[in-house]
Amino acid sequence: MLVDSHCHLDFEQLSSQLDDVLRRADLAGVGHMLTIGTKIRQFDAVRKIASEHSNIHCSVGIHPHEAEEEGPSITVQKLVELSNDPAVVAIGETGLDYFYEHSPRDIQKQSFRIHIEAARKTGLPLIVHTRNADEDTIQILHEEYAKGPFTGVIHCFSSGWEVAEKSMEIGFYISISGIVTFKAAQDLRDHVEKIPLDRLLVETDSPYLAPIPNRGKTNEPSFVAHTAAKVAELKGVSDQEIAEQTTANFFKLFNKIQREN
Repeated sequence: MLVDSHCHLDFEQLSSQLDDVLRRADLAGVGHMLTIGTKIRQFDAVRKIASEHSNIHCSVGIHPHEAEEEGPSITVQKLVELSNDPAVVAIGETGLDYFYEHSPRDIQKQSFRIHIEAARKTGLPLIVHTRNADEDTIQILHEEYAKGPFTGVIHCFSSGWEVAEKSMEIGFYISISGIVTFKAAQDLRDHVEKIPLDRLLVETDSPYLAPIPNRGKTNEPSFVAHTAAKVAELKGVSDQEIAEQTTANFFKLFNKIQREN
């Protein structure tokens, strides 16, 4: 079995054909999916999808792009309350995005720290988005970890090696998306070779970033098989071993989920 550890099933490109998307995922051997919250005002749609399917769970959080609009109104208590839902198994996605900077950096940082505190209080893993913000991401994670431990994952990893290294120092996992198949992503492939197998997850971040050979198409959970195959190639192991290891890693991290044997 494969797991898509990060997808956006509530986004219109996928929600409009959800039955077909889930059928194709099943045919591709994708046995579980984590659909991600990016806006509190749309959380009900995310939770509904997860609550209606036994092999889908969700997270609750505010994407850094939305931090200016939604961040000032969110509190640790609100995130904790929403995370009590049985379908919710993680906090986020949160983090820092200095590439687009749709929200001011100080507001992104404040939102990031609020999400970390919610993860610490609930014991749920933190899903971290970071782009062009390596130094600040590392600094905030380590400053907050010094206040009390929490777990999490760097999702859609495409940063410098120091982000992976410093995140793994505090027990984080590193999730690899279809970017690893892109021609221009040699640095990422070099990093993947160095990440221990027991720290790796795979994801689609669908509907974005479809891997080769589906580049340019709407991404969907079934395509995670292509990403997993590339990771297996880079690690010098079989597709089956990558599937087994990344699935085991997923259920170890997101341990609120009761895995069905």
